[in-house]
Amino acid sequence: MEKKEWYLEYEIQKNRPGLLGDISSLLGMLSINIVTINGVDEGRRGMLLLARSDEQIVRLELILRTMDTIQMTKLREPKLRDRMAVRHGRYIQRDADDKKTFRFIRDELGLLVDFMAELYKQDGHKLIGIRGLPRVGKTESIVAASVCANKKWLFVSSTLLKQTVRDKLIPDEYNENNLFIIDGVVSTQRSSDKHWQLVREIMRMPSIKVIEHPDIFVENTEYSIDDFDYIIELRHDPDEEITYDMLHKNTMFSGSDFGEFDF
Repeated sequence: MEKKEWYLEYEIQKNRPGLLGDISSLLGMLSINIVTINGVDEGRRGMLLLARSDEQIVRLELILRTMDTIQMTKLREPKLRDRMAVRHGRYIQRDADDKKTFRFIRDELGLLVDFMAELYKQDGHKLIGIRGLPRVGKTESIVAASVCANKKWLFVSSTLLKQTVRDKLIPDEYNENNLFIIDGVVSTQRSSDKHWQLVREIMRMPSIKVIEHPDIFVENTEYSIDDFDYIIELRHDPDEEITYDMLHKNTMFSGSDFGEFDF
């Protein structure tokens, strides 16, 4: 029988020497393998486990609930946030009201790249928006995550190296495994009808699409924020406000001055 992965997390109530050894021994006696283990936030420990049957996990849960040295907080099939927590030792910050919005600061670029790479590895259509002020690291994170996920990335619109606004793809680029990057500001400012026709073709493809400045993108298209599967916010610091006021005041996308902001 193929082994199944589980995520166990517990909060330490009495941090005494040998506690981790007790937990590990218990898992060994139940023939449950530890794949990864790490401290998760303060006073918590997370583990990715492999078990042959659900009965092993049921027995584990019953025993753990009798222990007064720990309080089990999670025992479930691992979610992406669980995997990230074990790998990096902390949870990704998620908006309390909008569960599909995840927040990062620039010091967490490594965590962000790892998170996006995991999203890129998923099959089928995914629409990911990324918000952030200029030079905070949006595009570099998108590209780095593409490399980590072994995905070929294509700029449909961008200002990373030079102004890019594409009106068509070559046949080989219509590949569902490719990752398409669209800059909502550049597309809005520099677009042609052919460009938008291409964007709509790409949006219909069962592939990963990453859109920088999703709020500007939806302002000028038939798409809405509800169409996005994930929204990522990247800031220089936690209190930074992501605003497009400067853009709206500056020619409303009508002239070349907009490019000076290098969004």
